[in-house]
Formats: sequence, C-alpha cells, structure tokens
Amino acid sequence: MTPRVVVVVGPTATGKTALGVALARAIGGEVVNADSMQLYRGMDIGTAKATPAERGGVAHHLLDIWDVVETASVADYQARARACVDELLARGRTPVVVGGSGLYVRALIDRIEFPGTDPALRARLEAELAAGGPQPLHERLASVDPAAAAAILPTNGRRIVRALEVVELTGRPFTATLPAYEPVYDAVQIGLDLPAPALDARIATRVDRMFATGLVEEVRRLERAGLRQGRTAGRALGYQQVLAHLDGRLTEAQAREETVRATRRFVRRQRSWFRRDPRVAWLDADEPNVSDAALRRITSGA
Repeated sequence: MTPRVVVVVGPTATGKTALGVALARAIGGEVVNADSMQLYRGMDIGTAKATPAERGGVAHHLLDIWDVVETASVADYQARARACVDELLARGRTPVVVGGSGLYVRALIDRIEFPGTDPALRARLEAELAAGGPQPLHERLASVDPAAAAAILPTNGRRIVRALEVVELTGRPFTATLPAYEPVYDAVQIGLDLPAPALDARIATRVDRMFATGLVEEVRRLERAGLRQGRTAGRALGYQQVLAHLDGRLTEAQAREETVRATRRFVRRQRSWFRRDPRVAWLDADEPNVSDAALRRITSGA
C-alpha cells in the first residue's frame, strides 16, 4: 500500500470542488480531477469546472485532456490518473482526488481491470442504438443486468452499449466486472451530501447560473469544434439539452428545465453508487466548517 490519498466524492452540486481545494491547501496537496466531463477541453461552464480563482493557487491535474470529439475511456483515465497520483506521492505531495464520476474514482483507487472490446459486436450494438435509440437497449440491459441498468441513465447510449458489449463478451453481468473493494492506494474517502430538497434547490440555482453566464454560447463554440460528433461530450448534462435548443426542439427555458430534471435524476444515481461504498465517511455539505470536519476524518484515519 502506498501513502495516503484523499478522495472527495458525492453528488453534483454538494461543494466537492471547494472542499477539495481547502483540503489540498491544508495538507500540502494537489487536486486530481475525477469528473469525466471536466476531462474535456472547453467544457467549462456546463461542468462547473473550477476557474483559476476558485483553484486558489492549488495545482489541478487531469483537466482539459480530451477534445470533445473523443469518446471517453475509463481505462485511459485510469492509466493517466494513477501515473499522476504516483508522481505526486513521489514528490511528497498528497493527491486530493475530487469528482462525482463513481466508476472513474474506483478505477483510480481500486484494483479493477476492464474487459476488452470486440469491434464487430460494438458496431452491431451501435447500429441498433442509431436505429432505435437508447431506450430498447436500456430495457435489454435491465433484463440481463438490472444493477447496471439502474446505475446508467436510460439516455446514455454509449454506456448502455458498453455494458451490453461486456455482458456478451464475458457472459457475466457488467456489474460483475467490478470486483469487491480492493484498494491500490491507502485512500481515505470523504463524501458530501445534502437532503434531497436542499440539493434540488442547489441544482436549480446552479443550472440558472450556467445559463446566465454563457452556457448556450459555450455550446455554440463547442459545436464548431465537433461537439455533435462526440459520443460522450455531446450527450453530457446541459450540453445535450442546449443542442436540442439550438436545433429548435426546445426553447431556452425548456432546455434549462430539462437540464435541472436530468441533473436531479443523475444525482440519485450518484448517491446510490457512492452510498454502496462502506469506506466513504459522509458529511453534511451544509455543516459549518465542513473542511475542518473533513480534516478530522482524514487525520483520525477514517
């Protein structure tokens, strides 16, 4: 086991970014991003990517590493993130992993190997996705792997295709490829959460702020860079809805409301994922001096 890594997880809009920066400043650390959409260059407003001012002078790693036309790869992230964590540890810095993408967090801190791919099988499933949309494939996934279907949004065609591909390749449920918790690093995980009504209100405020500060203009700019061709980036929360608005299928107000609804659905899946991990020490995001409480958990060995 290598020296301790600090991980900050939890649903969207609970304040993980601010806590991660505060912890990094307190313990001599640097932030390692574990938000899959913040890996994309130019996806700033819609992902609530920390601005230079919000980073507070703390070094941040694994932001802006992919173009929007690239398909996300958790295996690629795993290799990059572990190399980054190892380099920080070698320099005597504490990696502070921050993000709400549950599979990416586990890929980094736990011993997980990802099944390969079959181009012909993948092409067949993607053809079905193009012809019929994600819903029939999601229903098929629910019949062969209910746990995976519960964890994957019915609109996330890329992840549904990957799950079905793994099922066909291995003969086992996609969720069976995630082993019992077997850490690679000596990590302490801090989880932030809020009661549903409070978090719902935060999400609405956050989405309002995104639209007010230029999300539509950001999507227009990324569209010119190939956002629509991106199998992952083009389906991200907020971006998918704004693209529908630019197509004339939604008004801007409808795109905003649908982004709020989709984010709330996503938050329920995030909460379900992270709550299954018994290693996470949970804190109320509204707790006064939450960073002090997190520091106590870290130093006590929680």
